[in-house]
Amino acid sequence: MATIIRITLKGIFRDRVFQGIMVTACAFLLIPVIASLSMRQVTELSLTLSLSLSSFILLLLAVFLGGTSLWKDIERRYTYSVLGLPLSRQRYLLGRFGGTALFVLLTAAVLGVATFAVVLYSSTIYPPDRPIVWSTMAVCILFDALKYILLIAVAFLLSTVSTSFFLPVFGTIATFLAGGVTQQVYEFIHSPASKALSPFVKQLAAGLYYILPNFGAFDLKVNAIYSLPLPPNGLVLTAAYFIVYVGLLLSVAAAIFARREMR
Repeated sequence: MATIIRITLKGIFRDRVFQGIMVTACAFLLIPVIASLSMRQVTELSLTLSLSLSSFILLLLAVFLGGTSLWKDIERRYTYSVLGLPLSRQRYLLGRFGGTALFVLLTAAVLGVATFAVVLYSSTIYPPDRPIVWSTMAVCILFDALKYILLIAVAFLLSTVSTSFFLPVFGTIATFLAGGVTQQVYEFIHSPASKALSPFVKQLAAGLYYILPNFGAFDLKVNAIYSLPLPPNGLVLTAAYFIVYVGLLLSVAAAIFARREMR
């Protein structure tokens, strides 16, 4: 499986994905200039824009790498030659996922360095009102990366049941949009303002809350921007949620991929 992970990483670099990220990351150079236009809270705005840009780049990687990785292998018939080796389909799937997830972590680390550099520069020119907690920023970037690795697991699951890239790509986007608001919807249906909703709608919303991934739990931007303390119990629960959910998604994906007919 380690060989598949290494081949996956080489393929991503060979497709010049990393070079494209570096070109896109040049937008970090504009953030201090844009943030300085606010006149107040320049550092906070620099941090907000940097984290948002990093999150957007990771989202693109999760959707397109996760949604097209298996599809390209099958379309190019690369899968047939690999699976002819003494390698199970499950190990092949996990290797492809591991290589993609590792690349996302590498990209998050590079974008994290760029974010730290932008915030350090902005805080030097425009001292913030509150101290910057660098460790909170690092944890925020880490959990953001975990969120998109979870999204990649969703994309791989959709790839195992699809014969084209449309379902993995657009299904992953739809899952991300829905999973980002499940917590707000759940809180709304349990509030007094939801009395006008029918019991069926409430049960449907509650069911989707437990089925769809809760991406909002990984969002720590507010803590990083306003130097708020991180809840240790919340971090542990979120990490456990990540491990369990990714494990379930990959288990189902591996079971489906093992029974899939290759034509």
